[in-house]
Amino acid sequence: MTAHWDFAYGPKRLLELGQQLTYPILGINVFHKNASTNVFPPYQILERAGLRIGIIGIASNIVAKTMPLSFSKGVYFTTGLQELPGMISYLMHTENVDLVFLLSHLGIPQTHKLLSEVPGIDVCLCAHTHDRIRHPLLVNDTIMIESGSHGAFLGELLLTINNGRIVAYEHTLTEVSESIAPHPVMQSLVEQALDPFRSKLAEVVGQTLHALDRSTCLEATMDNLLLQSMLETTGADMAFSNGWRYGAPIAPGPITMGQLYNITPMDPVISLVELTGTEIWQMLEDNLEKTFSIDAYQQVGGYVKRTAGLRVYFKMENPKGARIQSLFVGAEPIDPYHSYTTAFVTEQAVPQCLGTNRRDTDTHAVDAMRAYLHRHSPINLSLEGTFISV
Repeated sequence: MTAHWDFAYGPKRLLELGQQLTYPILGINVFHKNASTNVFPPYQILERAGLRIGIIGIASNIVAKTMPLSFSKGVYFTTGLQELPGMISYLMHTENVDLVFLLSHLGIPQTHKLLSEVPGIDVCLCAHTHDRIRHPLLVNDTIMIESGSHGAFLGELLLTINNGRIVAYEHTLTEVSESIAPHPVMQSLVEQALDPFRSKLAEVVGQTLHALDRSTCLEATMDNLLLQSMLETTGADMAFSNGWRYGAPIAPGPITMGQLYNITPMDPVISLVELTGTEIWQMLEDNLEKTFSIDAYQQVGGYVKRTAGLRVYFKMENPKGARIQSLFVGAEPIDPYHSYTTAFVTEQAVPQCLGTNRRDTDTHAVDAMRAYLHRHSPINLSLEGTFISV
C-alpha cells in the first residue's frame, strides 16, 4: 500500500467530482480570477414543510495561503463579508425565503466575526476548526454550531418555527461511539473499501507507552513521533510539520500501519531545505500570527507549526511580528546568518518561498515512522516544550 501527496487537485477537479454528487457544492466567496464570477453556485433554495429556506455556502478562504498552488489555480477567495449582505437581501426580498442558513467552512473565530458584522442569518452550521459546540453560540441572533470532525460527533438542531420565524430551539451533540450500531449499507461500503488493505493496515509496527494525539495547540505527542523520525532519517538540524488538527488518537499499546497512515496526509515524501536563522524566525512569527492574531480574519484555524530541534519562547499576546522573545537551536541561540538543514513534510510546513537547495529525499513519512518504531519501540514520547509562552 503506497500513497503519495497528489498536487493535481484544484477547482477544476473539484467541479468534476461535484458532478458525481447528489447535492451541490456552494461557495459565495470563490471566484474566477479573470472574470470575477462565482466558481460554484453561491446558494440553493429548499422547500420543506411549507417553508422556503435559502442556504448559502462559504468555503475556507485559506486555501491560497496554506495549500499547494494548484489547489487555487485560476481562482481567488474572499472572507464573504462583501458578498453576504447582498445575498441575504436577495434571498429574503426577491426569492421570499422564510429562513436563511449559512454553511461556513471558515472556522469558529472567522465565522463568529463575520456573523457579528453581517445580520440576517438565522442558522449557521460551521466547520474547519473541529470545535465541539455543546451549547449553540448566539451571534447577532444567529444560532451557530460546530460538531467536531471526522464523523466523531453528530450535531442535532431542532427548531420550533412560528409564522416563518424561529421561536425556540434545542441542540444535542452526540458522540458516535461503538455503542451506536452502524448502518448496514454504510458498514458494507466501509468494509469493501478496507478489504484490499486490511492485513496491511492491521500490521503492528511498534508500541507506545504514552498516548499519541493532537489535542494540544503548541505541541503534540503524535507530531513528536513524526518529527523525531524525520530528524533521525535525515540527520537534519531541525524538522517541521504543519499544525494539523486531524488524526485519531493512538492509545498506549500497539501501533498499527493503519494508524501511521492516519498521521500524515497521503504519506508525503520527506523533504530538505536550507533555511537561515532569519528565515526560521520570520516563518515562526508568521505562523504565530496566523494562529493567535487578534483579527479573526487573519487566523487560519490551525495549531502552531510543529517542530523538533528548536525551542521558542514567545508572548502570545504581543502584536504581529513581535511575539518571539528568544529562539534556540538545541542549546544555542539561533544565528540569523547561519544556514540550517531543515527536514519537513508538505509546503504547509515550510512555504515554497523560503530557503535554498530544496530537495526531496527518497523516504516517505510512514516509512520513516515505521523505521523509528522498529529502533525505539516501545516509545515514550511526551511534550518537550518546543513552544513556551512566557
